[in-house]
Amino acid sequence: MRLLLHWILTALAVWIVAHVVPGIRVSDPVAALIAAAAIGLANATIGFVLKILTFPLTILTLGLFWFVINALMLELAANFVRGFYVRDFVAAFFGAIVLSIVSSILQWLVIPRRKRS
Repeated sequence: MRLLLHWILTALAVWIVAHVVPGIRVSDPVAALIAAAAIGLANATIGFVLKILTFPLTILTLGLFWFVINALMLELAANFVRGFYVRDFVAAFFGAIVLSIVSSILQWLVIPRRKRS
């Protein structure tokens, strides 16, 4: 249930990003759901490997290089999902930043915190 809620909130975040960031478009809610799944899959596989390989560069840039990796994963997902379009790397870069912020806020608002024992 929690995974489904995360997926829906990420799709809502993708939908919001498409309306806020110029250069990113989503044709319909189904495309947003598929894009959210593709972004999650890309981040969990290729993104994970890239984050490990570029860890020294990430340390040198104080973590800012992760936004570059997230932008690349956003562009990769756009290449595989029909109805999800990212114009260029600049749009993907700002889209990745806005997506992480919006997704974090939505999850903070909707998902209850687990009680610590």
